[in-house]
Amino acid sequence: MAAGARHRCLCHPSSSVPVSREHRRAKTDRLDTELLMRAFLGWLRGEKRHCSMAAIPTLEEEDARRPNRERETLVGEQTRLINRVKAILARFGVRSFRLSLRQAADRLESIRTAEGTPLPDNTRAELYRFLERLNLVRAQIRAIEQERLRRLAAAPAVANGHAMVRLLARIIGIGVETADMLVHEILSRPLRDRRAVARYAGLTGSPDESGQRRREKGLARAGNARLRRGMIQLAWRFLLFQKDSDLAQWFQARTSDGRKTTRKTMIVALARKLLIALWRFVTAGEVPQGVIVRAA
Repeated sequence: MAAGARHRCLCHPSSSVPVSREHRRAKTDRLDTELLMRAFLGWLRGEKRHCSMAAIPTLEEEDARRPNRERETLVGEQTRLINRVKAILARFGVRSFRLSLRQAADRLESIRTAEGTPLPDNTRAELYRFLERLNLVRAQIRAIEQERLRRLAAAPAVANGHAMVRLLARIIGIGVETADMLVHEILSRPLRDRRAVARYAGLTGSPDESGQRRREKGLARAGNARLRRGMIQLAWRFLLFQKDSDLAQWFQARTSDGRKTTRKTMIVALARKLLIALWRFVTAGEVPQGVIVRAA
């Protein structure tokens, strides 16, 4: 490449390249490389739907996602430690020990087993170490949350990402943590329409059509798994805090039969509709019908 020329980095997902559906076909590294090169050259020629290129996030965009993703990892570690401590205590018949207390470690000395004897020394020492790790994880979670609130308060009101977080947090039932996750995982991305929004979250179906056969194979699950989990959790919470909204009424009307399987299926549809409504809310200012919003 000539001196002074700009380098360009492209991410070419191999899943976008059409391949033969034969049951047995030759597959080597050389053949795969040639197939990818032909697809890439077709994309450079401007042939539509020949293949696709993934949008590479900038360094700033990727760095902005780290606090939320780190907190999610720490919350999972916190749950693992709590379950481990409870499992150890359950072996000795102790089920009423409260790990949420600040002096939980100091109360280990007074714990008695189901037979009325103190905990064995090695078991008590192991529990002390578990509680120390649990306190450290909780302190790190609090540090991430406090730092987020500090940056949100110090950022100018016109900052795009922070403005979206403030706007979403005004909706009753959506906290700063959920708003921050939605903004940095999807809402700050330049998606062209509502179908692209639903596909990116993996909340669309996967139809299977061949000849006269028509069936649905369930969720595509090809999008952002973290976003998909968060939206399904938010959909259940949305039903509690926004009971009079049109989306909640739509869900209640279609699950009036009371069957759990119906609710499990329709909650995914509600999560998809809710995500599209939130995308329109932060991009076009369209407030979802019946949704309660706090005053600015």
